[in-house]
Amino acid sequence: MGRQWLHAKRAIVNLKKGQAVGKIVKEITVAAKLGGADPAANARLFAAVEKARKQSVTRDVIERAIKKGAGVGGEKLTLEHIVFEGYAPHKVPVIVEAMTDNHQRTTAEIRVLFRRGQLGSAGSNKFLFDHVGLVEGHQADASVDLEGTAIEAGANEVEPLNHSQNDDIPEDRTGARFITDRTAVHAVSTWLTGHGWTVITSEPGYIAKSYPELDDTQRADVGEFLQALEDHDDVHRVWAAVK
Repeated sequence: MGRQWLHAKRAIVNLKKGQAVGKIVKEITVAAKLGGADPAANARLFAAVEKARKQSVTRDVIERAIKKGAGVGGEKLTLEHIVFEGYAPHKVPVIVEAMTDNHQRTTAEIRVLFRRGQLGSAGSNKFLFDHVGLVEGHQADASVDLEGTAIEAGANEVEPLNHSQNDDIPEDRTGARFITDRTAVHAVSTWLTGHGWTVITSEPGYIAKSYPELDDTQRADVGEFLQALEDHDDVHRVWAAVK
């Protein structure tokens, strides 16, 4: 067999990296369209650009994505935002956000993924989630008062985050997720950035109001289904009632 398995593994890793970079570049474009081309005045764009730099995306690619989203120059953004509601295996509620230039194609393909997922199904479920603002970041002080920081920043709630939960957070840094009103995302991000935090996520999102009890086998079923959704090129975010 030689080392064919190693070449196959490298090919998969490279494919995954390419997909991740493509989604980051798409996020830059969308962020620029929604909030303008200036990262200093657009926290979502600033966070997306920082992620792109971490993935070694070139300056030219970043600038083209910003110009495309902001409508500057010859290229214009034609992506449409679509939200799908449904259930993963074992009745776990899922919301899928997609960015696409072909509504019909993406809708058909996402429906196929729901049908393929064992016990997965489409269906209305937004009432099972809170639509909120999410700001995630990290900073160096291990003794920082997260609740006090959240109050000063204007967030409603805060949860600690570490590297195992989000690999954008370095292992030697203190991470947190700040839950805000959707209209307060930029203000909270700006405050955190001005007080020593590195913001890595700044966007609207969905948080489940409750979480089904799952055993290890059921959790694996759900994880496989969610990964299939994440791997779709047009899928931008997947929100699920899984802890």
